[in-house]
Amino acid sequence: MRPSTLRALQRAAELTRQNRLTEAVLIAEPVILTADSYEGDEILHWLAEHVTDFTGGTDKEVR
Repeated sequence: MRPSTLRALQRAAELTRQNRLTEAVLIAEPVILTADSYEGDEILHWLAEHVTDFTGGTDKEVR
């Protein structure tokens, strides 16, 4: 995954934890929509592994 994509996802997670969902979507959506199929797969994998980055919870709370 490109470093710029990773930074956007990490920033979106930070904003989501701060209850700034609209801003998070504005940052993450263009990155996700412009990803090719390979990077899209990497994004999905990253999101699945980092769900607690968005919720601020623990793995036990999410499951």
